[in-house]
Amino acid sequence: MESKPRLVMVGNGMAGVRTLEELLKVAPGLYDITVFGAEPHPNYNRILLSPVLAGEQTLDEIVLNPLDWYHENGIHLELGKKVVQVDRVRRIVRAEDGTEAPYDRLLLATGSTPFMLPVPGKDLPGVLAYRDIADTQAMIEAAAKYRKAVVIGGGLLGLEAANGLMKRGMDVTVVHVMPWLMERQLDGDAARLLQQSLQARGLRFLIGAQTEALVAGPEGRVAAVKFKDGQALEADLVVMAVGIRPNTALAQQARLHVNRGIVVHDTLQTVTDARIWAVGECAAHRGVAYGLVAPLFEQAKVAANHLAQFGIGRYAGSLTSTKLKVTGIDLFSAGDFMGGEGCEEIVMSDPGGGVYKKLVLKDDKLVGACLYGDTVDGSWYFKLLREGRSVAEIRDRLMFGESNLGDAGHQGHDRAAAMADADEVCGCNGVTKGTICKAIKEKGLFTLEEVRKCTKASASCGSCTGLVEQILMATAGGDYSAAPRHKAMCGCTEHGHQAVRDAIRDHHLLTIPDTLRFLEWRTPDGCTSCRPAINYYLLSTWPKEAQDDPQSRYINERSHANIQKDGSYSVIPRMWGGETTAAELRRIADVVDKYKIPTVKVTGGQRIDLLGVRKEDLPAVWQEIGMPSGHAYAKALRTVKTCVGSEWCRFGTQDSTQMGKDLERALWRMYAPHKVKLAVSGCPRNCAESGIKDVGVIGVDSGWEIHVGGNGGIKTEVAQFLCKLKTAEEVLEYAGAFLQLYREEGWYLERTVHYIARVGLDHVKKRVLEDAEGRRALWARLQFSLDGEPDPWFEHGKAAVDTRQFQALHVQEQPA
Repeated sequence: MESKPRLVMVGNGMAGVRTLEELLKVAPGLYDITVFGAEPHPNYNRILLSPVLAGEQTLDEIVLNPLDWYHENGIHLELGKKVVQVDRVRRIVRAEDGTEAPYDRLLLATGSTPFMLPVPGKDLPGVLAYRDIADTQAMIEAAAKYRKAVVIGGGLLGLEAANGLMKRGMDVTVVHVMPWLMERQLDGDAARLLQQSLQARGLRFLIGAQTEALVAGPEGRVAAVKFKDGQALEADLVVMAVGIRPNTALAQQARLHVNRGIVVHDTLQTVTDARIWAVGECAAHRGVAYGLVAPLFEQAKVAANHLAQFGIGRYAGSLTSTKLKVTGIDLFSAGDFMGGEGCEEIVMSDPGGGVYKKLVLKDDKLVGACLYGDTVDGSWYFKLLREGRSVAEIRDRLMFGESNLGDAGHQGHDRAAAMADADEVCGCNGVTKGTICKAIKEKGLFTLEEVRKCTKASASCGSCTGLVEQILMATAGGDYSAAPRHKAMCGCTEHGHQAVRDAIRDHHLLTIPDTLRFLEWRTPDGCTSCRPAINYYLLSTWPKEAQDDPQSRYINERSHANIQKDGSYSVIPRMWGGETTAAELRRIADVVDKYKIPTVKVTGGQRIDLLGVRKEDLPAVWQEIGMPSGHAYAKALRTVKTCVGSEWCRFGTQDSTQMGKDLERALWRMYAPHKVKLAVSGCPRNCAESGIKDVGVIGVDSGWEIHVGGNGGIKTEVAQFLCKLKTAEEVLEYAGAFLQLYREEGWYLERTVHYIARVGLDHVKKRVLEDAEGRRALWARLQFSLDGEPDPWFEHGKAAVDTRQFQALHVQEQPA
């Protein structure tokens, strides 16, 4: 067998490792993974460098993925090795020390580099950037020896550096060229409150000052900062925190297209080379390079989805919000908080209480928010901003937050209880309240650290820690009683499955884009959870009108074979009712020999499984076997299992084999909310295990019994008796009507057992048994849907199978 494809990742930071985490969730074991990290440390939380500088935490405490994690997941880790060359022709990366690693897929997560002002003296000893553990350690060592520090840059990083150095005992002055601090996150009023608070703590500020040069002392170390207006400040240590730039040196060496970063598509693949992905601060998507952690984690999820060969997710950019805790002071901003033409501002200012809030409205919609001191409603404001819905009815109470809406919203003053399950708690990691509550209840979590480890909520910037603790106390303490709202399909929308099905039916929606627009999806293109569901709902509601979107199916359904953990595929040809012939067996044997298929196995569903087929061989294997697709990879009818029945068995009362073949031939092209399995037993001894199938048919002396809703999976569910019938024709009609009802009413990925539990067996009986006309209509609609449905193994064009996916990928080198 061929070895696994090789994935090499350059960069061991938060965005890159999050991509690996997401990849390991959805496709464990798909790749042999090698990671190069220029630093001698495992992946750590760069956001928490400030507490390390301030002496509040240690490096060990901010490590996100210890060395054991890499080992447990089979990841080969090369620490302290800076990659300096990518050979795209030979597909090899090379580090400074000569270490090489070949790749089939390459993930660039090289992050960013700190910008150093191009002024004389910038290379003097004692002049540092603030970007990684080495910088932090150098600042700690300097603070132990020297007294005076100057921090150039009044953004978040500069203020955190200043606070940490002050806590280490240094006299610190912050120099900022702009009119106020944190001008990208705060307006002037909020920034002045912040400056006053920080001055009261001991920091000094020089606002509007332009650095001209750094001056050396007698020992050759930096001794002063000189400004363009002639002023100067003594300095034993100068920290430059004036911004970052995408680290594109390696990409430029590899001749990838670079413009403000490594230019990538919505899939996070580079526009130059389809084998190379880029995520994080080094990537430029639609002209934007993001520096906040939440967008980078969104990128990671999409990149992992495509590396896993699902190929559904798209990254469409991020509407960013900033929720920060600067030296113990809470700040939040989002959207256009500066306002402008056509905008209105609602402002609440309480300098004595240390609270400032500004909400910016346009056309009765919230378009921006800036909060200082009290940010508890930041995530709610951000939700209103993203949704773009009118706030006219709650305008008079908007400033006072979600918990004070009275009859217009949630009651009470407890923020955690006021939140809906779908509301976002942790903006960095996109974790909702519902996810946290579910983890607490199902996994018995009782500490903040356990919640962080399990859900990642509050594990990044930490600004949501208080809210997570509220949820933890309410849920684990037994006081939480708020009734959950309907379950949304995914984080892209508030709509549940039934609402989406209803909208598609009631408004004759025929495409995924139409559905997303009509239902005002938060994420314009949807995601890997909602797109397959919508695609199924469209096809099952409007057969022959809605067109299948293969890219909104999972990799198995796009490849029409089951991907295995080593990246190869399994093929299960259909055998009607489990019956085969010598000719079919000879063809299977010939294919196994010709294509060197390593494993042939008989399945529990009475089929032959060919395991280890290479993807590029799939079309030829299908053609040469010459048997229909078994749909063993799809949310569809898998098998109809049979016993030998009355034709051979001395106990058989009915011809179960013929009944099974008739059922399978009638239903085999049927897609459904989930996989569907049938069985037909020729007598009550039930050798075909009909009692644990989605539809089980059992032969008795007087005819047939039908049982529905069985499941032989992780939790075995015994099928429930539906009815007793006399003829084979009735079995087809009643079984088909039940399955069509399930197809029309079941939610995507909902098995028949769970569908029946939701709607009730009485509902099924009423529709299938008591309403003869309705039953016949259901059976007719199913036959209409399946009539002409193509076999994807042989009718590629009709089935919209993109045969290019089976061709080996060749990358054309672009001219220099």
